[in-house]
Amino acid sequence: MNNISEYKKIRRTGILPGCLAGGILAALVPVLELAVRWERYADISRPPLQIILEADWQMMAMLNMLLVTTIACMMYHTEYADNAIRRIITLPVREEEVFFKKTLLLSVMCMSVLIIEALSLTFCTLRWFGGENGAYVKFYADSFKAPYMEFVKDLFQNFGYFFCMLLPAAAVSLLFASACRNMWICLGIDVVCIFMATMIPMKNFVLSIFPFALPFRILEGGKAVASLSSLAAAAVEILLVFAAEIIFLKVRRSLA
Repeated sequence: MNNISEYKKIRRTGILPGCLAGGILAALVPVLELAVRWERYADISRPPLQIILEADWQMMAMLNMLLVTTIACMMYHTEYADNAIRRIITLPVREEEVFFKKTLLLSVMCMSVLIIEALSLTFCTLRWFGGENGAYVKFYADSFKAPYMEFVKDLFQNFGYFFCMLLPAAAVSLLFASACRNMWICLGIDVVCIFMATMIPMKNFVLSIFPFALPFRILEGGKAVASLSSLAAAAVEILLVFAAEIIFLKVRRSLA
């Protein structure tokens, strides 16, 4: 079982076009927001990228979560649909390895979606905040000689952070999918978790590191400690998910 075979499986399911469509849908959110209500943000004296993220990231993160959880459920549904899980046991490959390969592939798709969204935010910044006398240039005029280099730095930092925040939720979704033969059960659990996450107060750090709440966080420029803490929490959660999957598969094999 290698990454190529995993890629061939999802190519037959329509996941890849769906992933692309989901990324484009989320990327349209800031474009439509600024096209309709640009005047609302014209006089705000803050980095334009931060303005756009604070206005639109919650909706974009929600769409990302729904997309990622759906893809995770479909990735394991293909294994259960034709009893491929039973055949995997007879092959010279461990089920844990299958889970890790699917996690890696889902991570690549998450990165692809975020790249599409980063391009959208770049367009929005150049279209509505750029130009010789644009808000972005004015904001950095006194502190940085090349304001668009500062924008690139901010963009990479933010979307690197978003990618790290999305990984725990993706891993947990795959864990649910691997445990549920019925795709609709794991999808229902994921949707409930997503809507629970929207009600969690982000000021409470312990609650805010719930895996499905992490993708809604925005990189806090002035609070490096909080950002590093959430990154550390995300790393620990991914390791815990891997450990839980290994334990679950061992228990399932012992009961089979």
